[in-house]
Amino acid sequence: MLKIGNLKLPSRIMLSPMAGISDLPFRRLNRKFGCSFAFVEMINARSLGHKSKKTQSMLSTNAQDKPLGVQLLGCEPNFIERAMDILQKYEFDLLDFNSACPAKKVVRRGEGSGLLKDPKKLNQLLKIIVKNSKVPVTAKIRAGWDKNSINAKEAALYAQDAGIKALFIHGRTKEQGYSGKVDYKIIKAVKDALEIPVIASGDILSAPLAKKMFDETGCDGIAVARGALGNPWIFKEIDEFLKDGKIAARPDLKEIAHTMLEHLDLCIDFYGEKFGVMIFRKFIGWYTKSLRKVRPLREKASRTKTKEEIVKLTQEFFRLE
Repeated sequence: MLKIGNLKLPSRIMLSPMAGISDLPFRRLNRKFGCSFAFVEMINARSLGHKSKKTQSMLSTNAQDKPLGVQLLGCEPNFIERAMDILQKYEFDLLDFNSACPAKKVVRRGEGSGLLKDPKKLNQLLKIIVKNSKVPVTAKIRAGWDKNSINAKEAALYAQDAGIKALFIHGRTKEQGYSGKVDYKIIKAVKDALEIPVIASGDILSAPLAKKMFDETGCDGIAVARGALGNPWIFKEIDEFLKDGKIAARPDLKEIAHTMLEHLDLCIDFYGEKFGVMIFRKFIGWYTKSLRKVRPLREKASRTKTKEEIVKLTQEFFRLE
């Protein structure tokens, strides 16, 4: 169990928010396979304040999609206050503030990991969020801006001072993005410095790597991101490995195929066939990344426009009856 403020989570393993990925169909599928806590996609405070229909649609959920967190991105106090007012109308269980996103278009605006250059401003923004939130507030940071400005501990302490109930940390710098190695020592230093729970992320791509993150950092929880792409089985695998040290058998081809098609159905159910197929196509590469001779499948799938076409390609590739 993991406790964040007054929120009690049944597991120390959660699903990170991923832009363009963490929609309701993706969350529903991962919950079926053992994910106990997830986030909607990262929400831009300015876009939400302007009542963008696309942004509002990203907040879609259902009764089974619980417990659920929302992650807010921004750097302008007035838009953050406006976004907070809107978010109070939703039934989220946790609110995370993103000061970790390394995307260039985000950082240029002084948002995401751009805030690591100004921990005092991060503190001020978090105080606004904490003051206006009815649920526990957390923050997500990175190791620092680059290798010459590792300031995760400083940023974490400023965040804790603002009244957050837990801290998420990705063990890479902004400059690294998602390349290079995660620095476990930095995460451990942050964990040792704080009085609140620390949830670690970065390279949690398998059950053994999840255990390594716990062992090396002493973190209270982990957040899986890229490790769950085309791999909803990872949550049960991590849970079982932490309990008995046994590595679960990987899904066979038939299970991979049926899971792909279930994901497709969820996308179509939520978006309609035309857009649902478009959304789903990118996942085919992730589901088949460990398989051989998949290039023809991926190339053909990228041109599909209907459910029937994807089902036929899947049946042919996996030789389903």
